Amino acid sequence: MTIHTDTAMIRFQDLRQEFVLGNETFTALDGVNLDIADGEFVTVVGPSGCGKSTMLNAAAGLLDPTGGQVLVDNRPVTGPSPRTGVIFQQYALFPWLTVRKNVEFGLELKKVPAAERRVIVDHYLELVGLTRFAEALPKELSGGMKQRCAIARAYAVNPEILLMDEPFGALDALTRVHMQEQLLETWLKERRTVLFVTHDVDEAVYLASRVIVMAARPGRIHKVIPVDLPYPRTADIRLTDEYAKLRAEVWESVYHQPAAHGADDQH
Repeated sequence: MTIHTDTAMIRFQDLRQEFVLGNETFTALDGVNLDIADGEFVTVVGPSGCGKSTMLNAAAGLLDPTGGQVLVDNRPVTGPSPRTGVIFQQYALFPWLTVRKNVEFGLELKKVPAAERRVIVDHYLELVGLTRFAEALPKELSGGMKQRCAIARAYAVNPEILLMDEPFGALDALTRVHMQEQLLETWLKERRTVLFVTHDVDEAVYLASRVIVMAARPGRIHKVIPVDLPYPRTADIRLTDEYAKLRAEVWESVYHQPAAHGADDQH
């Protein structure tokens, strides 16, 4: 299946990814074609083993594709880039640095002057609601606050693209909903291009302008479902008939597929 948009910020072009597991070769992705427009919020959902994380890692330049390629702004991805921010389920904060210093870290690497760094960090701490905790250490933060810090750190270096792999997967249900709402508020202000991987159908529908449903083994695009719900979105939208129909359509597409066989979705 080939999905194209008029203006692609991210393009997956006949992407194929294989891994050697013992004496066998495992095909994680086979012929993935997808365009993601500049400023679009796309979620990827699918059964375990469908290659969601592999797809994101290829876009981040963390994998060398077996076949095909990923292009960002029409340029092949050959490795990690400052144009791309990556946020994983594990927060990966430096435990010995304060919230401010964690957010500032990438700016220091870029040799941004101290006064400018402070302005940028202050802006993103306010954006994610952590201004009062600027001098706190990660051990003093809740799980949701740690993830907000990770998001602020990714935003601070001004990436054009955010790649997010189950960023809220370890949070409790209420915190997860709050983080979803806050992420959308931030996205509406900043309009980065977002590729968001999740196992949660409700999360996929709530956040996205399009939901990409993957099929497992070999990983490929099963269905693309437009989410024609207006932004900004609040929790109340989950109570509407339109939302319920979209959620049911995604659920049907994800869970009524042939059973996958082989290794778990660990790549």
